Amino acid sequence: MFKVGDSAVYPTQGIGVIEAIESKDFGGVKADFYILRIVDSDMTIMVPTTNASNIGMRSPIEKKRVSSLFDILGEKTKIAGNIASWSRRQREYNDKLKTGDLFEVAEVLRELYCIREDKELSYGEKKVLELARKLLVKEVALAEGADEDAVTQRVEKLFN
Repeated sequence: MFKVGDSAVYPTQGIGVIEAIESKDFGGVKADFYILRIVDSDMTIMVPTTNASNIGMRSPIEKKRVSSLFDILGEKTKIAGNIASWSRRQREYNDKLKTGDLFEVAEVLRELYCIREDKELSYGEKKVLELARKLLVKEVALAEGADEDAVTQRVEKLFN
């Protein structure tokens, strides 16, 4: 699926680069692993090659799909009158972020921006919003070959 030098997205961590593909022996069982270095944090993650798609690791979004992403961000959603408890929403948001699907990340970001229009976000909500925004901005910037600040401004403009 991936080869050395490819960019890959790891759920909740963001964009990484495949630095190596290594075979490891664990208790007599040999397995191949992607050695993925996360660009933002310089963290290294070993991902079993046979399990990469199951955990949501994927190629970055293509430039031609970015407009669909901004369509999702621009959709008006009806949350204000039906705000569930934060703990339930947080669980749902974290589940969406863990999928690694950038379109689900966009939904989380949009909902939190909409909630922010009606009330001040809690500390936890702000953290989820920051993570979703960071994941989306970095990947869109990579897809478009754009500056992250410019992408952030585009996102912010949709909600202000």
